[in-house]
Order: sequence, then C-alpha cells, then structure tokens
Amino acid sequence: MNTHTVSEISSAFPPVLLAVTGASGSIYSLKFMDIMKDAGQDVHLVFSETGAQVARYEIGDAACKKMERIAGKVYCPGDISAPPSSGSNRWRAMVILPCTMGTLGAIANGVVRNLIHRAADCCLKERMPLVIVPRETPLNRIHLENMLRLSDAGALIFPAMPCFYSRPGDIGELAFSLAAHVAELLGIEHQRRKPWQGFPGADEIREV
Repeated sequence: MNTHTVSEISSAFPPVLLAVTGASGSIYSLKFMDIMKDAGQDVHLVFSETGAQVARYEIGDAACKKMERIAGKVYCPGDISAPPSSGSNRWRAMVILPCTMGTLGAIANGVVRNLIHRAADCCLKERMPLVIVPRETPLNRIHLENMLRLSDAGALIFPAMPCFYSRPGDIGELAFSLAAHVAELLGIEHQRRKPWQGFPGADEIREV
C-alpha cells in the first residue's frame, strides 16, 4: 500500500509532461490527467492546435478546461521558448497521448515544428522517458518504420489498444484501463486497476 502523502509525491518527482495531439482518443488523455491528480503527481500539459480541436469535439469544452485546471502549467504549442524546449528541464516522463502519425514521424526524423516535437527531441537526447501512444489503424510501412526508429532511439511505443479482460462496463472504464497502464509504466499505480490473476478456478484445473 502506498503511504506517501500527496505533497510528498508531488515533491519527490519532477513533473510529467503530457502532450495531446490530433489523433482520435482524447478520452485517454482525460483519464490520464485524472490518474495523475489522484496520485498527486504534478503534470504539465500542451495541446497541439489540432489536438485541442479534436479534444473539444470528442470530450467537450468542459473536459478540456478540467484538464487545464488539473495541470500545473499549460504551454502553447507554438512557444518554442517554453521550458520543455530545453533539456535543462527534467521530467519524470513525457507522454504523447494520443499521438498522430504526423507527430510520430516528425519526432522519428528529427523534425521540429512545434513545442511537442522539440520536447520529445529533448527527452530522447537527454535520455528521459518518452512514452508515445499512437492511435492509428491500419498502419503502413512508413508508420511501422518510424515506430521502430523511435523504439531504437529509446522511446516506448504504446499502441492505443485497450484490454477487455477487466470487463469494462463503459467507454470511460475502457479508456481508464489504458491510461492507468500508461501511468504504471511511469511507476504510478492506481488502486482501481487490478493485475490479472488468471481465470476463476484456474488453480483447480489439472492436466488430463
């Protein structure tokens, strides 16, 4: 059981940087922010221009404003002078959730056109954790090669593929399960996400 207080958790780790791009799946980023809040983990937020548009369409203005309230800081995607643009700022991790193939391709090829690209580039060069959650299907060869290139460079590629063995009752629970899994990769566990224990009665099964 985690006995750390919220203030202890907030002061013990640097912030998490969450980038939200224009891929479908904004609900994942909303649930991730909720988990960070529950854990007392400071999180800084940056929407790409298209990411903000898609999020407002998919989850609504109220949910987007909620995310901004939870965030310790909110950055403008066009502000290349913001703190995430420098490797001198440390992050517990950067998470791009969800990530478009355009953003993934730019990062994989060292192209910097906005703050999200630059922050991810800094994470790679400074060896800070970078978790990329692409949300696209089907995938072409270029997509796959870019993912491999980023994996080789040190990023963790986490496709937005939710699991169903937790028997989610609605879309919110399904999205929470994936967001909680991403959080676990950063060492942040949530009591609502239970590890798989096997099928009921599996310990009674014997080979015939």
